[in-house]
Amino acid sequence: MFLAIDAGNSNVVFALFDPKTEKWTNQFRLETKTELLISQLTKKVPLYFLEHSISPSDISEIGFSTVVPEVQGPIQEFCEKFFGKAAYQIGPKSYKSLPISTIRPKEIGTDLMCNVMAAWQKYQQALIIVDFGTALTFTVVDDNGKVLGVNIVPGLQTAIRSLFTSTSKLPEVPLKVPKSAIGKDTIHAIQAGILYGYTGLVRGMLETIRSEKELHFKVIATGGLSAILTTLEKDFEEIDRYLTLNGIRWITQANQKSNQS
Repeated sequence: MFLAIDAGNSNVVFALFDPKTEKWTNQFRLETKTELLISQLTKKVPLYFLEHSISPSDISEIGFSTVVPEVQGPIQEFCEKFFGKAAYQIGPKSYKSLPISTIRPKEIGTDLMCNVMAAWQKYQQALIIVDFGTALTFTVVDDNGKVLGVNIVPGLQTAIRSLFTSTSKLPEVPLKVPKSAIGKDTIHAIQAGILYGYTGLVRGMLETIRSEKELHFKVIATGGLSAILTTLEKDFEEIDRYLTLNGIRWITQANQKSNQS
C-alpha cells in the first residue's frame, strides 16, 4: 500500500491507498503542534495500525508533503524507525519531471502543487483549484499545466477563531450554514457573516480571475472544509477531498520512476 502524509498547519493527515482496489482505504490525522507531534507519532500511529490490523511492512511507498518545516525531521525519523523506509519528501526539485510547472517552485506550497498535479491528471485544461484549509487558497493553472499564480485569504476556521480570540464577548461557533443571512442571535449572526460572507468572497474571486484571464476554467474544490459551504456546490465542477493525497501519490511515484530510469 501507498502511504501519503500531508502535514499542514493544523493537522498531519495519514492516508493509505490500496493499488488493488485503487481506493483510499484508511485515513486519520494528528495535530501539527510540534511540541505534541513526536509523542503522537510514537503512540497513536502504531495504535491505529494495530487496531486496523495493518502491518508496517504492508507499506511499500511513502510520499510526504509539508508546509511546516519544523515537522520534517520528526516525521522522517518516525517513518524510518516504524516503517523501515524513508518517506519521499516533495519539494521544488520534484516538479522537473512532471507535466505541470511553476515559475516559483521554492515559494509555492507543496500541498498546492499536489493539488495541481492531481487535477491536471484528471482534466488537462485550465483550472482554478479552491482549497479550503487553514488558509483559503485559489491556485490558477493555464491550458499548459503552468501555475499562473495563487491568492491566499484566512480560512473559514481561522476567521471564526479570530473573532473568538480577538473579542471579549463573541463565542466560538460551529461551522454550519444558517437558513438566513440575517442573524437573529449572536451565534446565528457570526455564522451568517462568515459563511455567507465567504460564499460571496469565493464567487467574487472566481469571477475576477475569469475576467482577468479569459480562459475556460474548470473549478475544483478540495480541503477539509470544502463541504461546509453548501451554498457553493453549483459553483464547482467537483469537490474532491482526496485531491492533495492523489497529488502526493502521483508526484512521489513519478519521481521514483525517473530516479530508477
